[in-house]
Amino acid sequence: MARRAPGAPYGTLERVPYGVPMATTRSATTTWNGSLFEGSGRVELESSGLGGFDVTWASRAEEPAGRTSPEELIGAAHSSCFSMALSNGLAKAGSPPEQLETTAEVTFQPGEGITGIHLTVRGTVPGMSAEDFVAAAETAKTGCPVSQALTGTTITLDASLA
Repeated sequence: MARRAPGAPYGTLERVPYGVPMATTRSATTTWNGSLFEGSGRVELESSGLGGFDVTWASRAEEPAGRTSPEELIGAAHSSCFSMALSNGLAKAGSPPEQLETTAEVTFQPGEGITGIHLTVRGTVPGMSAEDFVAAAETAKTGCPVSQALTGTTITLDASLA
């Protein structure tokens, strides 16, 4: 069973009794054809083999129209990583969640880049106070590996119990 050591932050990762976590590498490949504005590409999720997604400049800077963007893919990575970190922290604190629903909104401004990420999480955690949930969510926000990889971006959080 995994436990949080006394005084350890909620986002602290440890595997008990499974041993030391092993490093993993995941890959995705994009093939792009043509210029930025007229061209198009396809992102393939290589590691999982779950499929591919079309991407264009218009899907990034205008309307998705059934295609994805780098920002949407970052949002998927961030929302899932944050949810895992929060779930782990809550369980280690003795309050495993029944459910966490996290949305990551990634804002892209042409000419500037990614200008911010806003995480919204709603949780069902029996016996936990709203204040403790917000504190755990804040710790997960700074502790999740994707948040750490995105430290050059402003990340905001709205956390509440469902």
